[in-house]
Amino acid sequence: MRVHPIKAYDDNYIWLIQPGSDNTVIVVDPGDAEPVKDWLKRHDARVDSYFITHHHWDHTDGLEPLLDGFPAPVFGPRDSRIKAIDHPLSEGEQVQRLGKTFDVLATPGHTLDHISFHHHGFLFCGDTLFSGGCGRMFEGNPEMYVESLKKLRRLPGDTRVFCAHEYTQANLTFAKLVEPNNAVLHSYLEKIKLMRQQQQVTLPSSMQLELAINPFLRFDQTAVIAAAEEHAGQSLNGDAEVFATIRQWKDNA
Repeated sequence: MRVHPIKAYDDNYIWLIQPGSDNTVIVVDPGDAEPVKDWLKRHDARVDSYFITHHHWDHTDGLEPLLDGFPAPVFGPRDSRIKAIDHPLSEGEQVQRLGKTFDVLATPGHTLDHISFHHHGFLFCGDTLFSGGCGRMFEGNPEMYVESLKKLRRLPGDTRVFCAHEYTQANLTFAKLVEPNNAVLHSYLEKIKLMRQQQQVTLPSSMQLELAINPFLRFDQTAVIAAAEEHAGQSLNGDAEVFATIRQWKDNA
């Protein structure tokens, strides 16, 4: 299964999933129609379906213009504000497209309607999880967000993480503030700096790597807890308080 990145806006990625050898794709989070149309025309491709992770404009604004020229079923979160969704999804449901089965994971925290799509070895997680970071907590609460991240942590280590923004270098720079002695993090940041100097896409990451370097997945690690407590100036009780402290720290960094 091939996955193609389409750059949009300043730092968004729209993912095109190509399960087979023909030029039929699934479009994930089309925030901007034009670069997707260009790719489809250049590759003489057709759209099988659209996957939407949440309602934010930079993930959905291209949907209706694309549907005009490339009509296809739209799969997205139930109880969402997105009118074009004709196949609403909830936790535990599955989507079968082009011979592949995608499990639907409810991953609220960034928004309340956020879902992620998982096929063995592939995770399309929108803004819930980034390489080295996670999305801002716009609508959820820390307890909810931590449960979503724990759900993602349970995926196999070789799962490739296709998130929706090129935030890796900035996220890792912040992560060093939290874990200055994390050798894996230091090494990975140097690699990412070189990649970005050459304008390379830093994604996908892997769940194994994220568990080693991402402070928002490492909220129960001793070094991360200690850093969060030092930043807060007080003891913290439980994963949600540690996560909330790190998230607020990142928001204000």
